[in-house]
Amino acid sequence: MAKPKKSPRPKAETPKGFRDYFGAEVTQRAEMLSKIAGVYHRYGFDALESSGVETVEALGKFLPDVDRPNEGVFAWQEDADADKPGDWLALRYDLTAPLARVYAQHQNDLPKPYRRYAMGPVWRNEKPGPGRFRQFYQCDADTVGAPSVAADAEICAMLADCLEEVGIERGDYIVRVNNRKVLNGVLEAIGIDHILDADRREEVRGIVLRAIDKFDRLGWEGVRDLLGRGRKDSSGDYTEGANLNSEAIQTVRKAFFSSGASEELKAKAIEYANGTDYQTLTVEDKVVLYNLYDVLRDTISGVEAVVELGDFLRLCRSAGYGPDRIVIDPSVVRGLGYYTGPVFEAELTFDIQDEKGRTRNFGSVAGGGRYDDLVKRFTGQAVPATGVSIGVDRLLAALDAKGRLDKAADGPVVVTVMDKDRMADYQAMVAELRQEGIRAEVYLGNPKNFGNQLKYADKRQSPVAVIEGGDEHERGVVQIKDLILGAKLAENATLEEWKDRPSQYEVPRDQLIAKVREILDLHC
Repeated sequence: MAKPKKSPRPKAETPKGFRDYFGAEVTQRAEMLSKIAGVYHRYGFDALESSGVETVEALGKFLPDVDRPNEGVFAWQEDADADKPGDWLALRYDLTAPLARVYAQHQNDLPKPYRRYAMGPVWRNEKPGPGRFRQFYQCDADTVGAPSVAADAEICAMLADCLEEVGIERGDYIVRVNNRKVLNGVLEAIGIDHILDADRREEVRGIVLRAIDKFDRLGWEGVRDLLGRGRKDSSGDYTEGANLNSEAIQTVRKAFFSSGASEELKAKAIEYANGTDYQTLTVEDKVVLYNLYDVLRDTISGVEAVVELGDFLRLCRSAGYGPDRIVIDPSVVRGLGYYTGPVFEAELTFDIQDEKGRTRNFGSVAGGGRYDDLVKRFTGQAVPATGVSIGVDRLLAALDAKGRLDKAADGPVVVTVMDKDRMADYQAMVAELRQEGIRAEVYLGNPKNFGNQLKYADKRQSPVAVIEGGDEHERGVVQIKDLILGAKLAENATLEEWKDRPSQYEVPRDQLIAKVREILDLHC
């Protein structure tokens, strides 16, 4: 009789597109989330923790492809093999779709407007790549039920405060704001909306949208080619253009990429603003608004956009958020097909070195906008809403690139074991340290080799090791080893310096807490 085959051992590896996070990374993220939550709370937003699983039906248009509910998201059907299969369920794709369902389900019990923030992991069944994972954290805040542009201005002010709260200094970021109605107005002005063939109209609209979004990478010449006949890149690949005429292309350029302002334009902008309630705006604010007005004055969407952007700026400037933090930038696209009004994006303005040593701009770490069709799918009635989503992992990467993450050793004080029969004494030391708020642990491995205990402490990034052998116990003293100082001396100090600056201290047993505290304070 043949022996049954043994099942192969499973591979100890994370699934593709996922990763594990260890001590310091988890701690840093938790601290960042706590700081952001503090700002959200200060602005009057309430926390919401919704289910990590939603029905595919509830996700609706948030899915990449509603005809393939397990594409783009991680989805499964309950009782799939039964005579009557159950609902399709999916891990949440973002934190916005759950908000729509929560608001529609509980709207009679919620205050109106409803201000909520939510933090947690989301899952996307997409092709992973460098820095692109299938599970990542989002940190959202939304106001549902407020049609006023004041809600959008508040979100952007709060976003600026969040960036500064977590350690992004003023001058290293900018919140750029646009309005979907600007694009609608431009498309109306150049005649795209009058293309009778609906498919061709949407095709041209998409090409124009994508071209504008590529300005940072391609510059005006690349965008111009995409608006015209098309563009061939360095690899020889050809991208079909929108085939706009030269007049239409210049209209797009003036609306979205106006560079500099002549004295004549400044004078016209100031004259225009003096006829409105925009006296608190800067000259640059007025130039941007007037330039848009000049291009879009004969379009309904364009005029609405200029009015909304002007009111937005007035509110921001009155609250003390100047152009060093929040600006109008008509080239911000941010998936305009999804939004119905203002859109915004927080960009970090400093350069970093990528993995190949090339200098590049860090780019966007947060974005959002107004989407007034949020709850309509559930209730049939439009409900105004605006919100922002902060990319926590990208923010952490940015702070790391700037050297602003606290990477000081935060491991526990390790009480070594010199005599396993006296474990109760060592546990008493640890209890005293913990009662004083000091992170501490007893070495629980094999105590036979003392060197291995110190190696363990090093691997744990422990700042201090406590040593009490039989001799120390009889004399009522303990040895306190400053592991941080010891590592520095071993790396850099001469023999004379090492002798002059010992890293190990003998103190009376009752001074254990005081000496450990002294060393910890020294390295804070």
